[in-house]
Amino acid sequence: MSLAGFVRAAGLALGLAASAAEAGLSDYQGAWLLSGRGCAEVYSSSGKGTAFKTPLDIFAPAFVISGKQLRTPMASCRIRSIRPVGDRQRLVLDCANGVAANDVTVLLATAPNGALRRYYSDQDPTGVDYQRCAK
Repeated sequence: MSLAGFVRAAGLALGLAASAAEAGLSDYQGAWLLSGRGCAEVYSSSGKGTAFKTPLDIFAPAFVISGKQLRTPMASCRIRSIRPVGDRQRLVLDCANGVAANDVTVLLATAPNGALRRYYSDQDPTGVDYQRCAK
């Protein structure tokens, strides 16, 4: 295979992988908050969608997934990859805040009640549920 053919094939493979990752994220799009809290406590709606309220509660157990971005009250992350691990999805994130940047791994699954369940490790049998506040 020529170098140009190899580059085209590699580009196609990367494009397909990115499309698959975005498709894997479709159920996760939106604003999420730890179940049991009120969405209006953390989020406000504007013409451009849902955003964190100001003044910002930096300790709010909340996040927003939009496209391949995940934002918390204190960090902004790019979702590098998403891969199935049993009945869960492993998201690898590049996150940054005002102090540092680092890689973060998150395990998520959709729960039967429509919630998003976050697991703290591969051995975590229960996880915690997040309710969707807005899509």
